[in-house]
Amino acid sequence: MQSQTDCQTGTQWVAALDEEARRLVAAVDAQPDASRLLDGTLDDVGYIHYLTQTYHYARWSTPLLGEAGHRLKRLGRNPELAELLIQKSEEERGHERWLLSDLKNLGCSEGQVEATARSPAVDAYTGWNFFTSRSGVPTAVLGTAFVLEYLSQTRAGVWAERLQAVSSIPNIHKSVTFLRSHGALDGDHVAEMVEILGRLTDREDQAAILLSARATRSIYPGIFREGGVTLAR
Repeated sequence: MQSQTDCQTGTQWVAALDEEARRLVAAVDAQPDASRLLDGTLDDVGYIHYLTQTYHYARWSTPLLGEAGHRLKRLGRNPELAELLIQKSEEERGHERWLLSDLKNLGCSEGQVEATARSPAVDAYTGWNFFTSRSGVPTAVLGTAFVLEYLSQTRAGVWAERLQAVSSIPNIHKSVTFLRSHGALDGDHVAEMVEILGRLTDREDQAAILLSARATRSIYPGIFREGGVTLAR
């Protein structure tokens, strides 16, 4: 059953989405490795783990967003959000190459990255978002996009700056392209989404977007090493 909190209009509904994004930032900050990213002291193994797991989900961003947008078009629903999804799929195109470049500068070949096992969090993230884009309410993917872009706006640039200022990881200055770029880009993306989503009044879409935001908030912190250590396989 949908609650009044889940299904509101204008600034009230966007405020609920914004709160999910803020809670994601707090959940990430509570992770030991993310805390070390924030103060610039994360070790090379932890940073490589983070970039590798990020690659394993970021490589699917363009097809996920694109499939959702084109499916929404086929359903004949909310053309503005369909275009937003398709636009965002293009905005994410090639970002996985930034990750591979950063990892190469840390001594990891593309083959090594591809061979690294995906974490349960990555499998949950891609599984959930492929379900919503292909079979569920396609606008739901915007909930994932919103909270992750909010996280990037709030943390990615700071992480890059602190790593460059403090970290002793070899070649770190050539290995923060993904973080630095997302920190610079995603502020404008968040503002654009707030403006567009503020006009959304469909209750099913609101509920689906909020659900995906909450799912992402629960899943995403798991891409960091569990307890800040590398687990034996």
